[in-house]
Amino acid sequence: MMQSLKYWLSEHPSIVNFRWNHTQSFGSTWSFLFAAIAVYVVANITLHSFLSLVLSKRRRVPLGPIPAIHSLCVSLISAVIFAGILYSAAAEIRDTRWFWLRTKTISTPFQWFLCFPLGTRPSGRVFFWSYIFYLSRFLHLFRTFVTILRHRKLTFFHLFNQSILLWMSFLWLEFSQSFQVLAILLATLLYSVVYGYRFWTAIGLPSACFPFVVNCQVVLLACNLICHFGVLLLHFVKGGCNGMGAWGFNSVLNGIILCLFLNFYAKMHSTKQTVEDIDGQADSSSSSSKFE
Repeated sequence: MMQSLKYWLSEHPSIVNFRWNHTQSFGSTWSFLFAAIAVYVVANITLHSFLSLVLSKRRRVPLGPIPAIHSLCVSLISAVIFAGILYSAAAEIRDTRWFWLRTKTISTPFQWFLCFPLGTRPSGRVFFWSYIFYLSRFLHLFRTFVTILRHRKLTFFHLFNQSILLWMSFLWLEFSQSFQVLAILLATLLYSVVYGYRFWTAIGLPSACFPFVVNCQVVLLACNLICHFGVLLLHFVKGGCNGMGAWGFNSVLNGIILCLFLNFYAKMHSTKQTVEDIDGQADSSSSSSKFE
């Protein structure tokens, strides 16, 4: 059973021979990325404006089981990506350890998680799962439509956050950016838990007695912040990490998202709200915040 799982998650020829290619990989061009983000933003603004015209502000659109199904799908897909990139990372470390020792670029697997050697190309196992993660970001975009219909809310932060996260996952592949393997592991682990919890509550089961979603976001923020310092340290100590230009650009965007999220978090604690209200606002104002 485990050998079969290992084969399908890390040793299948489609995974081993994967290569990020503008002519063969779906959604791999800059024009596609910008068009997708533009369509996403325009469609959500149009939907929100239309509902504001035809319905009263307090009236919500019933969606039935759709939110629960969406949460279950995201949770399961995230769990598969987590397992896939974990198995693939172990296989890549096994196959490339000799190269590390010869070039003395990195000396431990943890350093490889943070810092790809210079010259790394977007091909092979881990980049296959990075590509699947990039495609899964489009499924996350549907959460915005659900939020508009259920909560009748649309914020700049939500549109900006989701668009930037899609952009970041594209840059990881385009520039073979360091830190992406660990970032995907952290993100998919939290996605599987958070969206599993959302599915749990969506089908009527009891919610946690504390703001579960927001606390998970805070944990991920802290982990990513620590890891960013690790990447910067290795870049100067080890003579360079691959894709640092994209990493620097992503770090600026992450800083903006961090400031916006902390502003939301401060407002949340400055007012008396129930746990359901807090997690509801986290869903509408900062869904998947900083899940790099």
